[in-house]
Amino acid sequence: MPNLITKLYRATVNTILVQQTKFKEDLAGVKNPLCRSLLLIQPQPTGKVALLFHGFTAAPYQFGMIAQLLYQAGYSVLVPLMPGHGITGDFSAAKPTPLPTDAKPYKEFALEWFKQAQAIDPTAKITLGGLSGGASLAGWLGLEKASQCDRGVLYAPYFGNSRFVLDLIINKSQNYRTWMSEPNPAYPGYNGFQTQALKVFLTIGEEVLKRSKNEPTPPMFTISTGCDIAVNNNDHEVFFNNIVGRQPLSWYYCFDRDLEIPHTMLLKAEGNQWEAVLNVMTKAYLGSAVTWAEVEEIAFRMTEGKTYPQVIAELGLASKASPDLPAMITMVDKRSIVEARNPSRSMD
Repeated sequence: MPNLITKLYRATVNTILVQQTKFKEDLAGVKNPLCRSLLLIQPQPTGKVALLFHGFTAAPYQFGMIAQLLYQAGYSVLVPLMPGHGITGDFSAAKPTPLPTDAKPYKEFALEWFKQAQAIDPTAKITLGGLSGGASLAGWLGLEKASQCDRGVLYAPYFGNSRFVLDLIINKSQNYRTWMSEPNPAYPGYNGFQTQALKVFLTIGEEVLKRSKNEPTPPMFTISTGCDIAVNNNDHEVFFNNIVGRQPLSWYYCFDRDLEIPHTMLLKAEGNQWEAVLNVMTKAYLGSAVTWAEVEEIAFRMTEGKTYPQVIAELGLASKASPDLPAMITMVDKRSIVEARNPSRSMD
């Protein structure tokens, strides 16, 4: 009987969360289903909950595919609509988007949804994730709740300005800006924003970068793309180097520029023809207990003619490696690893 009561209570809590979220979004004027919060909650607790934040001016649809994959892997997944986002309207400089121009609403939002994630499964440590400004927010939340988090995946986090963004928000006098191109009509988002609204995420990102030098974080996988014009990839490497000493399970990867993967890297429909590869890399990270040093060691030994199974056996990593890890290893820049270990050796 106590188990039944517990199940009924949790089912009620989850139903209330879904209903309350829908009510709030109805009240705010969120009409497009792709903009609605995406809540995929397991029937029973599994010990795994993921909290994911979409990008600036976008909506939860960006995590649709990854959310489904994580749900299939046993996670309860929450992708809440960020404050001021997803609202229908004819916005312009005269009638700007309702995006917050201060960090406080975003931070309060993140903390509140962290509580909701914990309520879904009190036994779970929370997995965090985010894209762009949402990744910066996830990084901040990881600093605030480091001991209560399992790990995180940050896709193109906004830790600092690129030249393009500097031009948008600093070197131009307009207070309201539009993106270079119209968003894909199949995936709704704002095509304009107040410059101060974007600066909010720069403030959050700079805080994350500064605090990560000395403060605890959960392990994080930071993913960049070489042709990103919206963020500064050097900051991603700095963040990785800041935390990997304390959290050796942290990874860093940057897609080669030639692959032409855009800042909006999560969906094929938003420009990433390598979406399936990104998804496998995400699963490889979340399913493995392998350090980045071990990832590089696997890749290095494979350059010596050894097979993946041979190397995994030699290193005693069979029980720690996800089934998706071999695909991740194929993406690792083996040439750089070899040259770093032996500058006189060439792979040509």
